[in-house]
Amino acid sequence: MIDTDTQTRIIHLKVRDDVWSLIDRAAKVQRKTRSDFMIDAARRAAEDALPDQALVSVEAESCNCLTDILDNSLGNEGFQRLMNVTKPWQA
Repeated sequence: MIDTDTQTRIIHLKVRDDVWSLIDRAAKVQRKTRSDFMIDAARRAAEDALPDQALVSVEAESCNCLTDILDNSLGNEGFQRLMNVTKPWQA
């Protein structure tokens, strides 16, 4: 059995000289190697991107029901009261 937590792979990147220098300076400030800095940055970017990609799948009937509820709530008294509340930034 292969321990996938310790397996590493090589990534080849073409980087402009100015970006290379910027990465080197930032890595040095954080006392990391260029590779460690780039891996950490890429991992954080990937973790930030994935939550935004949540896909919720529902049947058409359920979707239509929710849409009807949302559309009809715009005119009800509770919604109007909510929209007329003084916002903290307006106080």
